[in-house]
Amino acid sequence: MIGPDVKIGAGSVVGPCAMIERNTTIGERNRIWQFAAIGAEPQDLKFKGEPSVVEIGDDNMIREFATVHRGTEGGGMMTKIGSHTLVMTYAHVAHDCIIGDHVILAACTGLAGHCVIEEYAICEGQVGVHQFSRIGTHAIVAAGAKVAQDVPPYSMVAGTERARLAGVNEVGLQRRGFKPETIAALKSAIRTLFFSKLLRDDAMKQVLDEYGTVAEVVRLVDFINNSKRGVVGRERE
Repeated sequence: MIGPDVKIGAGSVVGPCAMIERNTTIGERNRIWQFAAIGAEPQDLKFKGEPSVVEIGDDNMIREFATVHRGTEGGGMMTKIGSHTLVMTYAHVAHDCIIGDHVILAACTGLAGHCVIEEYAICEGQVGVHQFSRIGTHAIVAAGAKVAQDVPPYSMVAGTERARLAGVNEVGLQRRGFKPETIAALKSAIRTLFFSKLLRDDAMKQVLDEYGTVAEVVRLVDFINNSKRGVVGRERE
């Protein structure tokens, strides 16, 4: 069923019993499987019927029973999914979420409102992400993890009670063609920032002194500096 003010680009396929309710723009070559629901009103008691939207890019796959809800006035009026992203069965993308390119949201992943998932991030099955949280580029969140703070880019976090930092997403970075020296710099930076006894400002200064020419390390430090919820840290005894 296709509702009002819906635009679907060339080469996109919408399966049987899928619902694209309203105010939704879908790009080219997308595949939307049966029983998916896109463009419904947000599950937010503050929503008063404002004409918010969903925007979806190109070459995405949205699987069975996945849900993508429209934005709200308090969150920019838009929920957005980039391109080349996979939203698996029963995953939920809540209002005002911004999903980057090449993201994977595995089965039963739940994103609360206003989350940001940067490019190439992966949430494994049954991950829960607290509202206003941010998951950095090339990060991986292990299955069943509960994320209540921001996940640093290039990192791996896990934990069914509360997600904690496990280290660098080394295998994922290798698969995506990162140079060994870049991965080594990120591993060293993560150790200094999260596993040393240095104060935060001192740790950041040391990391930038050593690896300030490595763009990925600079992005990691900037992410931490700009975090509003705080970042997921290591497990402490």
